[in-house]
Amino acid sequence: MEIRHLVTFKTIVEKGGYTKAADFMGYAQSTITSHIQSIEQELGQPLFNRLGKKIKLTEVGEHLLPYAKKMIELEKLATQITAPEQEPKGNIVIGASESLTIYRLPPILKTFRQKYRHVKIMLKTGSCYELRNELRNGNIDLAFIVDQEKQEVDLEAEILVEEPMVFLFPANISLGKEHKFSQEDTFLYTERGCSYRQYFEEILKKEGIVGDDTLEFWSVEAIKQCVMSGLGVSMLPLMTVKKELISGKITGQITPPSEKPFVTQMLYHKDKWKSPALQKFLDTVRSEASGWSRVMEEFIETV
Repeated sequence: MEIRHLVTFKTIVEKGGYTKAADFMGYAQSTITSHIQSIEQELGQPLFNRLGKKIKLTEVGEHLLPYAKKMIELEKLATQITAPEQEPKGNIVIGASESLTIYRLPPILKTFRQKYRHVKIMLKTGSCYELRNELRNGNIDLAFIVDQEKQEVDLEAEILVEEPMVFLFPANISLGKEHKFSQEDTFLYTERGCSYRQYFEEILKKEGIVGDDTLEFWSVEAIKQCVMSGLGVSMLPLMTVKKELISGKITGQITPPSEKPFVTQMLYHKDKWKSPALQKFLDTVRSEASGWSRVMEEFIETV
């Protein structure tokens, strides 16, 4: 049973069909079909039931899937084995939220690339929910998220720094000690699935604000630009708006302390073997993140 055939099988399941898998992998659909037929011939059983245009795993397909994922992962790890004295090599697939990709990861990536030129890094973005699932499915090696701390049965979470949240207002708004939102405000939200969007909605609900006038954005940068233009108000991690607060382009107010503060976390699967390349990356992250708390505390004192 060839690894490439198992990769095709796994991709069909994840993408939801032969055509989508072919498009994603850059194969002709006949190639996809041939790969699956090869596995089915070896097992003597079909892997999929075809119900009209939809496909569903057979019982044999359901049993094969976790083994296929493990075999693909083992093959990937085998290619990354190096002698202790050799420089790490291989691939690392990292998932991160947009805000961390922009504001936390670049210095880490720069430091790591300067030391380990033979390691290829691939980045994926997603919500907290999506990235956790990607880790569980073995599609990424490491995830960086901003969320409240949660206990995970299968995922290891390292807290790197507490991330204060800040209410954002146009620069012409004069804030008192405690600014209250208004029912007439336009509320600018991140997309659903973002943990601090839910937190923002809960705060508004406690203040008795329904928030009928809302706009939803997939981009933190788009929200900042809209606040600066006077379109509405929002809430984002402080790290994303430091420059705008310093320059006076946005007015901000640190949110009240929460029982469960938001933190930047580094997540990886508890049962997954860490390649030398991944271990070096984890060490780099820990080193780079060691000074984040001090920098953030010093900045808050000036806000």
